[in-house]
Amino acid sequence: MQALFEHTSVKRAYFTLAMPVVLNMVVTLIYNMVDTFFVAQTQNANLVAGVSQGAPLFTLMIALGDILGLGGASAISRLFGEHRYEEGRRVSGYCFYAAFFFGLVVMLILFFGQTPFLRLLGADQATWKYAREYYLVIAAGAPFIIFFFAPVNILRTEGLAMESMKASVIGTVINIVLNPFFIFTCGLGAAGSALATVLGNVIGDGLMLYYIHTRSQHLTLSIKETRISRQLKKEIYAIGIPASVTNLMATFAMAMTNRYLITYGATSVAAMGIALKISMVINMVFAGFAFGAQPLIGYTYGAKDAKRFRAVIKLDLLVVCGFALVMTVVLWLLAPVVVRWFMTNPVVIAHGTRMVRWLASSATFAGLVLVFTTMFQSMGKALPAFLLSFSRQGLIFFLALTILAPTLGYTGILASQPLADLVTAGLAILLFLPYRLKD
Repeated sequence: MQALFEHTSVKRAYFTLAMPVVLNMVVTLIYNMVDTFFVAQTQNANLVAGVSQGAPLFTLMIALGDILGLGGASAISRLFGEHRYEEGRRVSGYCFYAAFFFGLVVMLILFFGQTPFLRLLGADQATWKYAREYYLVIAAGAPFIIFFFAPVNILRTEGLAMESMKASVIGTVINIVLNPFFIFTCGLGAAGSALATVLGNVIGDGLMLYYIHTRSQHLTLSIKETRISRQLKKEIYAIGIPASVTNLMATFAMAMTNRYLITYGATSVAAMGIALKISMVINMVFAGFAFGAQPLIGYTYGAKDAKRFRAVIKLDLLVVCGFALVMTVVLWLLAPVVVRWFMTNPVVIAHGTRMVRWLASSATFAGLVLVFTTMFQSMGKALPAFLLSFSRQGLIFFLALTILAPTLGYTGILASQPLADLVTAGLAILLFLPYRLKD
């Protein structure tokens, strides 16, 4: 592990850690596209809209899992960089068990509060049946979904990025295979899509537990090794909560957008659901690079290696923003073709094309924001990480949406996220300046 983090060239170490995460993201991206494709093949706009309205629930669970996954990974990376392996081991045990416990609590809350939550997600008379079917199955799988994001992040702190990828990819492939079987063969519709997602996560969980038990030297599954200091818990949550805000705000942004779009009909919500999945072609790949670089950033920061730290950040920005810029051009040109793959409804195609182009237009700024957000998380800098996580799809997006939607109508809704990305990118650069390591 030390050789990779301390002595391997920055470029090689970066891609060794990042590429398995990117490949994992690509497979997850394929799943998201295939999942939306199979749901859309029902040609039922209300069903597609209902699943789109339920989708923020899954994003919420990712956010909650990231509290322990990203918060724990940040703390463990820095502890390993300081060669404090025993403390890092106990942090891993704490995070694994705490994540599953969080999932149980969330499951109970969602079951007892299903009606107000469905209303909050924007379900109306036309979509309620489908949104509820999806919601109930995803809620039942909460412990397994939330737990998944602890080991998938923490395994990489020990250089086990390939093992993390394998477990995640196998779970995702099983998800893809089960999707059409449950939706069409079993006739479960929206519930079938959710059931495939839950079972994929259960299998991924099992594989990651196997890799921790058989491949890891410094991580633990022993419940006896979960006692950590109050200071370490504070560090985990100080980074984990702001880190989870990124996905929490994505949930908020999706729900807010759907609530505004439903006034233009279920076809608009269905089109946005498709457009968001298409825009993931950019977002998930650059997220793979950004998250893949986190253990290296945390380790070099913990080791106080200023030169190596700056080289990692520079390379991360170049790769993420360069990829986003190229893919923006590609999606802008191919938007109508790609949307047509999902649904043949001409209204959905027209709406979806506009939405994809608006979402892709600011991808480079979104990539820059993510690089700096993950950098602050790895450094243990909770405040700037929180500000960026809370702003892009939270406060700044909310302000943009509430100002642009009433003044520009439908176009204002679509322009809100690009404007928020641009403003947040400027904020990210300003926040970075005081935190540059000195030689």
